[in-house]
Amino acid sequence: MSMSDGFTGGKLFDTVFTRGMALVEETATYLDGPGREHAKTLEREPGLTYAAWSMELTTRLMQAASWLVMQKAVRDGEMKRDDAAAKKYRIRREDPPLDVSAQEGRGLPARFLELVDRSEGLFEQICRLDEALYGAQAKASGANPVSDQIAQLQKAAETGAFDPLMVWNRGR
Repeated sequence: MSMSDGFTGGKLFDTVFTRGMALVEETATYLDGPGREHAKTLEREPGLTYAAWSMELTTRLMQAASWLVMQKAVRDGEMKRDDAAAKKYRIRREDPPLDVSAQEGRGLPARFLELVDRSEGLFEQICRLDEALYGAQAKASGANPVSDQIAQLQKAAETGAFDPLMVWNRGR
């Protein structure tokens, strides 16, 4: 039995899956309801932060949910473990975590910050699980993390990530 089989067949996976899916639902309910109303009342700077962070929050939660559903498919025999280990299905942090403590007292709703904090914890846990389950397999297949990082930097440069004017205009 592989580590993946042991994980997806165990109580830890059930706990992470249930907690993750509940957080996705809870966050969607907040963002579509009270969060939408709170966002309308925010001043400019916290409003911009709220908009950017809510998109990031949604993206990370969808990545986490997709990863969890994929692991469930592996467990249920609907997907092969080797397929799940493919680079396109792997999950890793590409951007720094959202720093909730830096935003406390700056006008963002406490409930929103709590959801962001919990989602960051879930995302980090899933990234660690992904590495534990599939990292060794990727290394054995000849993956080169340095080359991958260089490729990511080149891609970022091509999209203007290092152009200060583009970055500044994106935040406006």
